[in-house]
Formats: sequence, structure tokens, C-alpha cells
Amino acid sequence: MSAKRSRYLVYSLILVAAIALLFNLSVRMRGTTDELPLSTLASQISQGAIEQVVIRGDQIKVVNRLEGQSRISRKESGIALSEALNILGVSPSDLQDVTFISDVPSSAGRWLGLVFNLLPVIFIGGLFLLIMRQSQGANSQAMMFGKSKARMVMGETIPFNFQAVAGNDEAKEELQEVVEFLQEPQKFIELGARIPAGVLLVGPPGTGKTLMAKAAAGEANVPFFTISGSEFVEMFVGVGASRVRDLFEQARKASPCIIFIDEIDAVGRYRGTGLGGSHDEREQTLNQILVEMDGFDTDTSVIMIAATNRPDILDPALLRPGRFDRRVVMDRPDIKGRKSILDVHIRGKPVSPDIDLAAIARQSPGLVGADLENVVNESAILAARAGRDAITMADLQEALERVALGGPQRRSRIITEEEKRIVAYHEAGHALVARLSEHADPVHLITIMARGMAGGYTMMVPENDRFLVPRSWFLSQLDVSLGGRVAEEIEFGSITNGASGDIQQLTAMVRAMVTRYAMTDDMGQVQYGQQQELVFLGRDMAEQRSYSAATGETIDGRIRAIVQESHARVAELLKKHKEQLDAVAAALLTHETLNREEFEIVFSGDALPEPDLEAAT
Repeated sequence: MSAKRSRYLVYSLILVAAIALLFNLSVRMRGTTDELPLSTLASQISQGAIEQVVIRGDQIKVVNRLEGQSRISRKESGIALSEALNILGVSPSDLQDVTFISDVPSSAGRWLGLVFNLLPVIFIGGLFLLIMRQSQGANSQAMMFGKSKARMVMGETIPFNFQAVAGNDEAKEELQEVVEFLQEPQKFIELGARIPAGVLLVGPPGTGKTLMAKAAAGEANVPFFTISGSEFVEMFVGVGASRVRDLFEQARKASPCIIFIDEIDAVGRYRGTGLGGSHDEREQTLNQILVEMDGFDTDTSVIMIAATNRPDILDPALLRPGRFDRRVVMDRPDIKGRKSILDVHIRGKPVSPDIDLAAIARQSPGLVGADLENVVNESAILAARAGRDAITMADLQEALERVALGGPQRRSRIITEEEKRIVAYHEAGHALVARLSEHADPVHLITIMARGMAGGYTMMVPENDRFLVPRSWFLSQLDVSLGGRVAEEIEFGSITNGASGDIQQLTAMVRAMVTRYAMTDDMGQVQYGQQQELVFLGRDMAEQRSYSAATGETIDGRIRAIVQESHARVAELLKKHKEQLDAVAAALLTHETLNREEFEIVFSGDALPEPDLEAAT
């Protein structure tokens, strides 16, 4: 019986006992009678005042016609009534109007009386037992404080394996060795092979690190202990180390098995990076993890898998051979991986024949598995909201734009006609420069409908995933970023704050070209400054300047020069194609959104059919 159920049982018993005690007290209070001496009884019998005499064992009760019920004095109740009457000289004729009743309690009545008499004892005993259990429970919780909080899942209960995990085929191949060792360890031991004690899964958030670790346990059909790195560390010194010892002890008993620590950077950071009890506790926990990993025997089939998106801050002792000596990178999926991930998540859902998952995969570079799952889920929600019985390509397209651009279209946003024209020329400038640049990505969609924080947007989709980026692409991307601002200048002779996001992105890109990628001839093949960046999170934490102030001025001047050269190049390009710029802006004002085919029609000088306003409504 669980502690919760036993506690409820004790409470119930105490409640019943308390009710019985109150009932017993009330009965006793109602049944209270006055004591009556034998001499007074004889006098009342002689006077004819006695109506009834009740004899219950050695107890005698009398009912007076005027005074109510009384009982014989306790010290005299042991005398039989007949004997008492002879002593008092009461004649039988005096008893003619008196009714004698022999009240012999039944067995049920005796048991009921016994129960009611024992219930107060039960009440006191239950209360004492409850106090004792609470005291023991507090001691037990104190003793359990250092126990591991890891959750164990049996391998046969994990509902998927490697076949259910799409993308990252290289990661599955690496973990397949771990699975084979857990299934047939003797094959490796006989050849003197040593399987890594720890496997570190590194990659951006949402790439499926936790899912891959569970799939490895499901594939090997072994117990799976899962815990987060933050669950080790408490405010009390020594608790984390105690939980580590308990976790590894449980794992050895369940061997072969897998221990999975998610977000290990919470406990595995560089030691000596701070002062205070929290850092001391975290470092003690890390030390215990290192000791336990060193303590694995070659015949102990316990493999540790950890996940992090911050491998740059992990302690070097954690990554040395014999501990986490194998690193498996789970990067963002390529187009093939995205297609297979979409296939997995769309499986089992009703879809229309027009679904083209390959097209969605091409349009989603940079999205990870969690993003693609969200795309499919959002498309199902959109289809259900529209009352359709299947997911259509339009649902998937809208869901992709929601996930990639930060939310649904803000159709309720009210802007003036002048602002609408500015947005139309701004987006037309982006699209036209991208179409006219040799190395820019193709335009996929243009819209002046606000979505997320953007008042409008131009979506460009590369034909293939790009891993090595040439200098020509950076310059084309710079031109496209400036296309919106330059189009405003040409058409309206003024500028707005609508290009703030473009300027922020192009400035960071050009600075990286100058200081990190050495893509300028006059600055040499030198890296200027050292950026402390979040490797898989795509953000720079800080920059350490390892160059002089004069060099800093030169860098700033070179960045301005590159941007100014691009600005002049874009202005010349848009002025030369001013007619096409006006045509694309006019089409956007009429249709609000242009896809790739419609944009090509307008760019070639043809007119689009008028929009069907009733269908749109």
C-alpha cells in the first residue's frame, strides 16, 4: 500500500473513532440517572409512587411516576430486590401496581457496547500512530534527499528505435556501435576493444539529441536512466555528489543499460570559474561524475550518453579519453534529412494529393527537426480550423511561413496608403536586386502583409544547401539587404526606419567578412579579435580586441567602404530597372502577395489577372 493511501486510511479511522466517541458520550449523557438509597425506595413503594422496576444483572433501576428514572445506589445494587424488600418489610401487596422488567442485553448489544467503549482507545491509538508515521516520513525524506532523481525506462517500453528517427544518419551509425556493444559485449572484449564509456551528443537545440539517445536504448532493448544536469545540483553541499553515486549504483545493478544526462553543461562547466557555495557544489558533483566514469569496469555494460549545445564551456577533464571521448555532432539536417523528417511526422495524418514534401524541404533551410514537426502540427491545426478533412499544400506553406517568420499574418494591422506604398517599394527593391544578382538565392515569395515583427518580407530559397560560402555570395546578399533602403530613396527621396533589421544584419555580415573571414585584400589574411560565441546557438557573447586602436579605425573604415560600394552598385541597378521596380511594387499593392511564378510574370513585363476578391473573402 502506498504512503498516500495508508495516510488516508489512518485519517478515516480517526474520523470514525471521533464520531463514535462523540456518540458514546452523548448516549451516556442522555442516560444519566440519580442514585436512590434502598430506604427511599421502600418509602416510595409504600406510597405507590414507583411505576416500574428494571432489573439488569446486579443493577436495579426504578421509574418514579413523578420524578423520572433513578437507580439504586452502587454500594447497595448488589443486593437482590426480593432480599432488599424483606429487609425493608415491604409486603407483596405494596408491589401490585409496580411493573418488573428483566432487561438482559443481547449478544449484538453487548458487542455494540464493546465497540463503542473501545473506539476511544482506537482514536487515541490512531492519533499516536499518525504522529509516529509523520515523524518517520520526515526522517525518510531527509534520508532520500541524496538519492538519484533519475527516471528509469525499460527498453521494451520505448516505442521507437533508429528507424523511427529521421535525419542524422551519421549520428545513428556512431550510436549503432554502442547498441552492438550492449547487445554483444563479449565480441568486443575478446578482441581487446574498448567501447567509449561516454558519448557526447552536441548540436543546436531541436536537432533530436534526447530522441536519439532514447532510440539507442530502444534499439538495444536495455534500461534507460534519464536525468537533467540541473537535477544534480542543490543548495546543500554534497547532495549532487550523493545523487551521482546513487545513480551509478542503480545503473550497475541494471547493467547493461544507458545513462542519459540532458544539458550536461549545467554541471559540467569549467571548474574554478567562480566562487561561492553553488560553484563548490557544482564542482563536487562534476568531480564525482569523473570518478564514477573512471570506475567503470571493462565487463560492466554501462554506457553514458550526454547532450549539450554548449560544448565550448565543458571541463576538459570531462572530454578526455576514457570519459566522454566520443563526440557525435547532430547538426541541422540537409534537404534530404528535412524530407525524411517531414515524412516521419506526416505519417498517419490525412493529406491531400497535392502535398509536395520535397518542396517544403527545399524551402526550409536551417530548420531543425523540432521546427519541422511544428510545421506539420501547425498545418494540421490550420486544416482543422478551416473544416477540411485533409492537410493541403497551402496549409503546409502557411505553416512553414508561420514557423520561419515568427507568427501568422497580421491582417488586422491598419496602415496608411502611403505606408503601404513604402512597404511595397521596399520589398520590391529586395526582390528585384535578388533577381538581378548573379549569386543571390532565387526569390520564392514576396508580400507586404505584416507577419511577426516584420511589416513585409521577401523570402529567398537556395537551390541547394550551402556549407562553403564564397565571397561573391556575401556581396550579393549585401546588395539584396540594401535593396529595400535604396528603393525607398529612389522612389520617395527619403528613408524610414523600415530598414533597421536589414542594416543590423548586413553590418554583422560585413564585419565578419573583414575581421573573421579575411575577405578583403587590404586587411590581409589575419583574424582581428576573438569572438566568444555560442557555438550552436549562433550568437556572439563578447569580443576580445587583440588589435590596436589604429587597426580598429581601419576596420571600421573598410566596413563603411564595402557598404558604400554596395549602396552605389544597388542604386545604379535599380535606376536602370526602374520600370520593373514600379511594376513589382504595383503588383504588390494590388495582390499583396506574389509567389515565384507571379513574380517572374511581372518581372518579364506581363500583367497578372485581377485578384478574385470574393474568393479571398
